[in-house]
Amino acid sequence: MKGSTKVQEMREEIIGGNIEKTLLKLAWPLIVSNIIQVLYNITDTFWLGKLGREALSAPGVSWPLIGTLMSLGMGFATAGFAFVGQYIGAENYEKANRAAGALYSLMLIFASVVALVGVLITPYALKFMNVTSTVYPYALVYLRVIFIGIPFSFTFFSFSFLMRAVGDTKTPVKISLFTVALNILLDPILIFGWLGFPKLGVEGAALATITSNSLGSLIGAYLLFTGRAGIHLTRETLKPDLEFYKRIFRVGLPSSIGSSANSFGFVVLTRIIFGFGDVTYAAYTITTRLVNFLTSISRGISMAMGTMIAQNVGAEKYERAKKIAERTMMVNFTIASAAILLIGAFRVPLFKVFLNDPAVISESKIVLEYFLISVPFFNGIFMVSTNVFRSAGHTKKSMVVDMLRLWGLRIPLSYAFGYVIMKASKGVFFGMGLSNFIAAGVAFAWFMKGSWMRRIIEED
Repeated sequence: MKGSTKVQEMREEIIGGNIEKTLLKLAWPLIVSNIIQVLYNITDTFWLGKLGREALSAPGVSWPLIGTLMSLGMGFATAGFAFVGQYIGAENYEKANRAAGALYSLMLIFASVVALVGVLITPYALKFMNVTSTVYPYALVYLRVIFIGIPFSFTFFSFSFLMRAVGDTKTPVKISLFTVALNILLDPILIFGWLGFPKLGVEGAALATITSNSLGSLIGAYLLFTGRAGIHLTRETLKPDLEFYKRIFRVGLPSSIGSSANSFGFVVLTRIIFGFGDVTYAAYTITTRLVNFLTSISRGISMAMGTMIAQNVGAEKYERAKKIAERTMMVNFTIASAAILLIGAFRVPLFKVFLNDPAVISESKIVLEYFLISVPFFNGIFMVSTNVFRSAGHTKKSMVVDMLRLWGLRIPLSYAFGYVIMKASKGVFFGMGLSNFIAAGVAFAWFMKGSWMRRIIEED
C-alpha cells in the first residue's frame, strides 16, 4: 500500500477536517453495523426464549468464557490498529502495510490455539461459573460449536480493525450486514428444524453464528489479498516477522491482559449472579441485550473516534485528538441517558416480547434501578477514555483502568453487597452500578492528565 488516493484523502479529512462532520461520516456505518448486530442478538434471544429460559440463558452464560479467550487476540488486534492508524497519520504507508500483514498472520496462528484450548476447557469452565444443572447442557453444546469457528471470527476482526485504521468503516459494515442477515435467516431454520433441516435447538443457534462468521471472514480475506480494500496483503507481508511481532506484543499484551482479565471477570460475575438463580440471570441477560441495542449509536461513535485518535496522534496533533475525545464523551453520555429512560418507560412490554415470565419481569425492575442508571457513565466517560488510551497505543493505561473497574471494584462490591450487606440480588446490581461510577471518575482523571498524548511509532 503506497497510499491510495482514497486513503490519503480520508487521512486529510481525519487530521484537518471538521470534527463533527468527520466523526459522523466514520461513525454512521459503524452505528448501522452495531444496530444490526444487536438486532441479531435480540433475534437470537427471541427464538431461544421460545425454548425456555434455560435455552435463552445459554449464549449469555457462554460469551464471558468466549470473550476471555478472544480478548487475548483482540488486544493484539488493537495494537495492530494503533500501528496502522498512526503510520497512516504519519504518511508512512509502506510500514502501515507491513504492520497489517504481521497482524493478520499473527492472528491466524493465535486463533487456532484459542479454538483448541476453548474446546478442551469448556466443561471445567462452566462448572466453575456455577452454571445450574438445567442450563449446563445447553451452554456446553453452544460453547463447543462456537469455539470451532473461532479462527474465522479472529480473522474477520483483524480485517475490520485494519479497515477502520485506514478510515474505511463502510466495507466491514457491508459484509457484517450480509453475515447478520444470514445469521437471522438461519437461526429459526436450524433451531426449530424448518425446511427439512434437523431440529438442533441451541446447537442450531451456534451453527448459524459460525456459518455466517466464516463467510464474512472469507470475503474479508478476498478483499485484502486482491488489493481491493486499501490494504493489500501478500505472501511477503504475511511471512512471520519477529520484529513486528515483538512490537505488536509489546503494545498489545497489556490490552490483551486487560481485556481477557475483564472477560474472565464476567465469568466470575456470572457465578455471582447465578447464585440467585435462573430468574435473576435471565433478567440480567435480556436487560443487557436491550441496553446494547439502544446504545449502539454511542458505541459506533466511540469506534469512529478511535480511528480519528490514532491518525491524529500519528500526525502529532494531540490537542485536536483531545478535543475529538471530549466531544465524543458529551454525545455518548447524552445518548446512553436517553436509552436508559426509554427502557425504564417501556420495560414491561419489552420484556414480554422475549419472555412472558412474571418472575423475570419483576426482577428486571431491580436490574434497572440498581445497575442501569450507571450505564451513561460507563458508555459516555469510561468507554471513551479507555478507547482513547488504546487508539493512542498506550494500552497499559487501558489495562489498569479495565482491571480496576472489574477486579478492584465490580466483583468485590457485587459480592459484598449481594451476599454480605444486602443479602439479595439487588446488592449484586448495586455493586455493579457503583463500580461504573467510580471507574468512570478514575478514567476521566487519567484522560485529563494527558499522558496518552504521545505516539508509539518510531521516528524515521
